[in-house]
Amino acid sequence: MRDFFISAFEKLVGVIVVVLSLLVLLAAGAAMMGGLTGPDGQQVSGVGAGIAILILGIVYVIFVGGAMYLGLGIYQNTRRTAELLERMAPR
Repeated sequence: MRDFFISAFEKLVGVIVVVLSLLVLLAAGAAMMGGLTGPDGQQVSGVGAGIAILILGIVYVIFVGGAMYLGLGIYQNTRRTAELLERMAPR
């Protein structure tokens, strides 16, 4: 059952990274077209705003996706180490 949840989480992480990437592209496009309102109520528009949102959004997706994949990698390495130790124990 544990392996099912881990493999499902791996697939979910992939979907989350793709969805976040699409949302960053949409937000950058909306900012370039003049369709975003900032937190203080001012209009955020222009190519500069779109490029800033694109760059910062890509960095965010890389950090969030990397952190999730790092956690999965730590789990996989721990699992392989435990299996190796179990095989070496009878010797």
